[in-house]
Amino acid sequence: MKRFILLLATVLLCVRMIGETLVPDSISNPIRTGFHPDPSICRVGEDYYLVTSSFTWFPGIPVYHSRDLTNWSLIGHALTNPKAIDFSGMTDNDGIWAPTLRYHQGTFYLITTAHGCGGNFYMTVKNPAGPWSDPVWLKDAPGIDPSLFFDEDGRCYYTGNRWDFKSAWPAQCAVWMQELDLQKGRLVGERKTLAYGHAANAKYAEGPHLYKIDDRYLLLMAEGGSDYNHAVIALTAKSLWGPYVPCTVNPVLTHRHLGKDYPVQSLGHADLVQTPDGHWYAVFLGKRVVEGGLVPLGRETFLCAVDFQNGEPIFNPGAGVIGNRLKRPPLPWTPVSKASKQNDFEGPALSPEWVTMRIPEQPFHHFAGGGLSLSLRPEMADSLVCPSMLLRRVHSHNFSATTTMSFSTRRANEWAGLVLYRTANGYYSLLKGKNEIRLTKVLLGQKTVIATLPWKEKSVVLRMVAKGATLRFYAGLSNDTFHQVGEIQSVDAVSDNKVNRFNGTGVGIYATSYAQKSNAEARFDSFEYE
Repeated sequence: MKRFILLLATVLLCVRMIGETLVPDSISNPIRTGFHPDPSICRVGEDYYLVTSSFTWFPGIPVYHSRDLTNWSLIGHALTNPKAIDFSGMTDNDGIWAPTLRYHQGTFYLITTAHGCGGNFYMTVKNPAGPWSDPVWLKDAPGIDPSLFFDEDGRCYYTGNRWDFKSAWPAQCAVWMQELDLQKGRLVGERKTLAYGHAANAKYAEGPHLYKIDDRYLLLMAEGGSDYNHAVIALTAKSLWGPYVPCTVNPVLTHRHLGKDYPVQSLGHADLVQTPDGHWYAVFLGKRVVEGGLVPLGRETFLCAVDFQNGEPIFNPGAGVIGNRLKRPPLPWTPVSKASKQNDFEGPALSPEWVTMRIPEQPFHHFAGGGLSLSLRPEMADSLVCPSMLLRRVHSHNFSATTTMSFSTRRANEWAGLVLYRTANGYYSLLKGKNEIRLTKVLLGQKTVIATLPWKEKSVVLRMVAKGATLRFYAGLSNDTFHQVGEIQSVDAVSDNKVNRFNGTGVGIYATSYAQKSNAEARFDSFEYE
C-alpha cells in the first residue's frame, strides 16, 4: 500500500511538473490578431470580456471572454438583429466604430457609434454572450467614440468626442461629458468639454475613457489620428467635472517617436482593466508592418501592464515600447479550445467566426448533403451591398486558405470561388466560371484580371497562400495536383491605403452573377484556414 501511495504521489508530481512547464512565462502580442481595432475591456469577478469595432461586418461587435487575459474565446456578437441597423450603401470604413463595454450592478452596457447609419447608441444584457437588447439611440449625442463611466454614487456619465465648433487649430476635437439617464434613455443636465488633448495643437482627441482610481479621476484618450501619429494620453482631476490636467508623462503610449520603419505602429485607443489582485493592464490597438511597409491585417488588439506612479499611468513600465512578446499576466492559466482549421460545412449552422459583408436582406446560403451552397446573386463584392460572400478574419501574415468547390455554368457572367477581401476597392478573387479559373485583383478601385487557367471540370480545389507581403494562388483537382494561377502577387490590394483605412482583412468564399439574375448555386464541400 505504501509503495502504491508513493507511486501515485510521484505520478501526480510529474503531471504537475509537466503542466507547469506548459504554462509560458511570456505570451504573444497582439492578443487578438487580425481585424480587432478599438478594443474595450471589462472584468466581472474572474472573467474578462473584450469587444472591438466591426464596421460593416455582420453579425457585428464580437464579444470575447478570457480568464487569464491571454486565452480568448469568441462567445457571441452584440449586434445580431438584422433589423436593428442598416448598413446599405455604407462604405467598408463606415458602420460600427469604437464600442465601449462596461458592467454595473448585474448588467452589461455596450455603447458605440454607427457611423453613417444612425449615430450613437447603447445596448444592454445580463449575459454578454447575448442576445443583447436592441439599440437605444442617443439622437442628441454629437460626435463619435462614446464611453460610459459609473461613478461611486451609481450615476452614469457619457463621454465622447465632437468637432462641431469653431476650431482654434486644424483637426481640433473636444472630449465632452454629460450625465446619461439610463431609465429615460437620454442625456440630461449640463454638457461640458473636458479636454482638447494634452498639447496646444493636439489633433483628433478621441476614444475617451473615464475611471476613478484611488482619489482621482483619470481621463484616458487617443490623439494624433489612428495612423502613424496615434498616441494615448492621460489627464487627471480631483473632481468629476475637472479641471483635467495633462499628466507629465504624456503621451503615455505611442510609437510615433520610433520612426516609420518600426515593425509595430499606430498604438492608441487604450482601455484599462484591473485584476483581482490589483494589477492594471491596458488593451489598445496597433498595426504590424510587413516588408515594404505594408499593413495587410489592419489594426489589432495589443496588451501591456500599467503601473501608477504619483497618480499617473506608466504603460509597459521599464520598456515603454511594445514588441511581439510580453510577460504573461499573473493569472491562473486557462487555455481554451481552438477553432478547428477545417470547416466541412456539415451544418446546420455556420460557426461564429463567419460573417457577411453588410446585412443580408434574405438568406443566400444553405446546408445540404454535407456541404454549403451559395446562391449566385447579382450583388458583387465591388458594390456597397451584401453580396453572396462569407468571410472569416485573417489572423496571420502567413496563412493558407483552401476550399473544395463544385460548380458548373454555361453563362459567362456566373463565377464562384475564393476571395481575400478588405474593401469593395481592395480585394483578390480566385473564381471558377464557364470554362476557366480567373484571378482578379482590385487595387484602389482599379480591377485587373491577373491570370486565367483553362478549366472544364465541375469540381476544383482552390487555394491561396500568404507569406509576409506575398500571395500565391493555386487551382487543382486535388491537394496533390495544384497549378499556380498567375505570378506571385503582393498583399498591397488588402493593405492600408487611402481606401483601405480602418477595417481589416477577411478570407472566404464568394459567388456572383455580375448584376444579372441567376438561379445557379455553387457548392462548397470544405474550407480550411491555417
